[in-house]
Amino acid sequence: MKIATSCTKVTWMLTACFALLAGSLLGAQTSGGEVAGFAEGTRQILGSTGIADYFAAGGMKQLLMVGIGFVMLYLGVAKGVEPLLMIPIGFGAIFANSPGAEMVSDHGFLYLIFKAGLETEVLPILVFMGIGAMCDFAPLIANPRLALLGAAAQLGVFGTLIGVVLASDLLGFDFNIRQACAVAIIGAADGPTSIYLSTRYAPELMGSIAVAAYSYMAMVPLIQPPVMKALTTKAERLIHMPINREVSQKEKMFFPLIVLALCVLLLPMALPLMGTFCFGNFIRECGVAERLSKALQNEMMNTATILLGLGVGMKMEASVFLTPVTLAILGLGLLAFVVGTAGGVIFAKIMNRLSPNHPVNPLIGSAGVSAFPMAARVSHKLGQEADRTNFLIFQAMGANLAGQIGSIVAAGVILALLG
Repeated sequence: MKIATSCTKVTWMLTACFALLAGSLLGAQTSGGEVAGFAEGTRQILGSTGIADYFAAGGMKQLLMVGIGFVMLYLGVAKGVEPLLMIPIGFGAIFANSPGAEMVSDHGFLYLIFKAGLETEVLPILVFMGIGAMCDFAPLIANPRLALLGAAAQLGVFGTLIGVVLASDLLGFDFNIRQACAVAIIGAADGPTSIYLSTRYAPELMGSIAVAAYSYMAMVPLIQPPVMKALTTKAERLIHMPINREVSQKEKMFFPLIVLALCVLLLPMALPLMGTFCFGNFIRECGVAERLSKALQNEMMNTATILLGLGVGMKMEASVFLTPVTLAILGLGLLAFVVGTAGGVIFAKIMNRLSPNHPVNPLIGSAGVSAFPMAARVSHKLGQEADRTNFLIFQAMGANLAGQIGSIVAAGVILALLG
C-alpha cells in the first residue's frame, strides 16, 4: 500500500512538471507576451488531459468503464476468474474508454486488431485450433454414450433463445433474430463460439456477450452445484462409473477424422469451427508433428488469446456497454448456464430409466456444458463429497468433451438457419 501511494505521488509530480515544461515551451512560441503565452500553453496541456475529457459530456460513463476494466483485472489476477481472457479484455476496456488516445478510431491499435482478427473471424478459429490440440478424447471414445449428455446440455442454447424472444416481447428489448441467436449461444458455455457468432451476427453486443460467457464459465463452481444437488438424490450421487476400456492411439487419431467427415457431409456451415478443432486434435494425436502440436497449444494459442481479448475490449465502449441490454444479456447468460446444467442432469436420469443395467451418475450430466475442463472437475468434486471412493473425473471429462463438440454443432445449426 505504501509503495502504491509513493508511486502515485511520483506520477502526479512528474505529470505536473511535464505540464509546466510543455506550457513554457508553448509560451515561448506564442504571441502576446511571455506570461500570457505560458498561461495559454498550460491551458492547452491541461485541456488535453484525460481528466478534462472525463469531465466533459459523456466522460463519466467512460470513466466508469475504465473502472470496470480495472475490476476485470482484479477478478482475473486476485480471484482467478478466467485470467487469460479477463486480463486482455480488461486492458482492452481501459484502452477503448481512454479519450484522446484514439485506440478505437480508424487505424487505431484496437481497431486494427478487431478488423484483422475478429471481423474476419480469424482469431476465434485460431483459438479452436489450440483447443483441439489440448483435448484428449479418450474418455469419450471409451464411452460413446456420453455424447448424448453433451447434446442434452445444449438445451441451454435453445432455452435461452426462447428467453431472448420473451425478453423482447415482454420487457421491450429490441433483439432481432440474429442478435437473439448470438446471445443464446452463451448457453453453450463456450467463449470462442460465443465470440465467433457475435462477430457475425451482433458485433455491437460482442463485449457484453464475451464478458457474460467468460464470467459465468469461471463461476461454474458456484452456479452448477446448487442445480446439481437439487435435481439428484443421494443414491444417484453415489453411483460409481468404472472406466470401460483402454483407448488405442489409432482410435484417438481416427476420431477427429471421423468427426470432420461427418461435419463435411452433414453440417458444412460448422466447418470453420469444427474443421479447425479437428485439425488441432489430429496434429496432437498423429504422433509425427509434436512441434506443431506444442506450437498450437502454446505460442499460437497464447498469441490468439491475447489479441482476442484486446479485440473484444474494443467493443466495451461506454456508449455501447452501459445500456440495459447489457444487464439483460448478463441475466440471460445466467439462465443459459442453469438450463444447460439442468438439461444434462435430467437427461442422465432419463438414460438410467431407459438402461438401468448401465447406470450413469447424473452428476456428470452437468459436465455436458462446454466449460472445459471446469465443469468436469465440479462433477467429480460433488461425487467425491458423496463418496470418497467415487472417481468420476474420467467419465465427466468424456461428457465435457462431448459438450465441446455439441457447442460447435449448436453454432453450426444456427449458422445453417441464418446463413
